[in-house]
Amino acid sequence: MDLSCTSDGTSERRLYIGNIDQRISEATLIRLFSPYGKIESEDFLWHTRGPKRGEPRGFAFIQYSTKEEARLAKEKMHGRIACGRPLVVRLACEKLLVEAAVDSSKSTGEANKSAFSGNTSRQLSRTAKVAAIKNKLKALEEDDSSISKKQKQQQ
Repeated sequence: MDLSCTSDGTSERRLYIGNIDQRISEATLIRLFSPYGKIESEDFLWHTRGPKRGEPRGFAFIQYSTKEEARLAKEKMHGRIACGRPLVVRLACEKLLVEAAVDSSKSTGEANKSAFSGNTSRQLSRTAKVAAIKNKLKALEEDDSSISKKQKQQQ
């Protein structure tokens, strides 16, 4: 798997679009992205098996004819609200880099996390995790103090 964005011409023209609401169709997605350039191809992904078979998977890929068009679309559409959800738009090769970093950080701890700290959804989930850990520690401390109080009362 080549993780560089410059390995061929198509990687800089292909966008990953994520966080797509279930109500957005392929035609709507094309309509949303066509003002920024000529779309050469579009891959709208569907569940192929299981209980969600036939339903959209929530992400797609769009390839433009030039890298300038792709960058413009990324700039204009990233974070834009569509059916109440902010779209996540990246160069497809950036998506691979983020996934590789997440996989790597799962196996090696904190490695590579700082390189992707600009990702808002990742920041929110990290913040939520930190808050959950703090709440758990607080609850444990309260349990410890109540246990020690009971032990003192029994003595």
